[in-house]
Amino acid sequence: MPGALGKDLLGLASLSAEQLVLLLDTAVPFREISERSIKKVPTLRGATIVNLFFEASTRTRISFEFAEKRLSADTVNVAAAASSVAKGETLVDTARNLEAMRIDMVVIRHPASGAARFLAERIESNVINAGDGTHEHPTQGLLDLLTLRDRLGTLRGRRVCIVGDVLHSRVARSNIWGLTKLGAEVAVCGPRSLLPNAVGEMGVTVFDRIEAAIEWADALNVLRLQLERMQAGYIPSLREYNRVFGVTRARLERAPRDLLILHPGPMNRGVEIDSDVADGPHSVILDQVTNGVAVRMAVLYLLAGGRPELAEAAKTGGA
Repeated sequence: MPGALGKDLLGLASLSAEQLVLLLDTAVPFREISERSIKKVPTLRGATIVNLFFEASTRTRISFEFAEKRLSADTVNVAAAASSVAKGETLVDTARNLEAMRIDMVVIRHPASGAARFLAERIESNVINAGDGTHEHPTQGLLDLLTLRDRLGTLRGRRVCIVGDVLHSRVARSNIWGLTKLGAEVAVCGPRSLLPNAVGEMGVTVFDRIEAAIEWADALNVLRLQLERMQAGYIPSLREYNRVFGVTRARLERAPRDLLILHPGPMNRGVEIDSDVADGPHSVILDQVTNGVAVRMAVLYLLAGGRPELAEAAKTGGA
């Protein structure tokens, strides 16, 4: 039965501001579970969740698995290389066979944009998009929103600049939709070769110089160069990219205000971000990781039909 979010979580573009706030507010009590000596509640006991990953992943897959286990769900991890997909089985056949084993949810990461929606329209189980091609990565967007809200108090009127390889980034798209719906001003900055052609139509400001972006912003969300998705010609070299667009301590020291520094990982240190920035006092990168588990717990709970007002009770096992 669809809950407050509907049947699936496929992206942030389709969610309302109220649904985004609901997700963030629900994540807050779940975050406290990770701070306890016994990091588990029985909220989803008896539910079976399949993590179906067709792309390599460390942070996202482990974060989902932690979230599922902390809610007491039974989890199964399926990597495409070790599944029948490697023998030619289609995505739908794989999912339908899993569903025949009476699963409740599928968390899917796939290199093709739209794969999560394609699957959600063909199976009855809840589907959660863990990243599809260059389309969206909704739970990463949510954890970024929660991290920013924790530090800034509100997102309305705040200025957030997304820096780097926006063209290939599903994280950037989820951030743009989520931030703008919650009232933030959003900008992007990077080489024109790494910005989508119609990025200006997404309601964002475009900066060609990292110095101008730093002067404007309250927070920078720094994206890695997705070299695995690139062919030659996007940038002259990694060294040149760092020289022109790298987020360095010297550049941040000239900023008119202290900036929050986010990064969805994995980081290319010395390319898009220098180590003394990534590990510096204004970095909230590890907070993002912590918030990722809480946000994914909230998503699982709400899609399973959990009532928002009982999220506080759920963390003590009372819901």
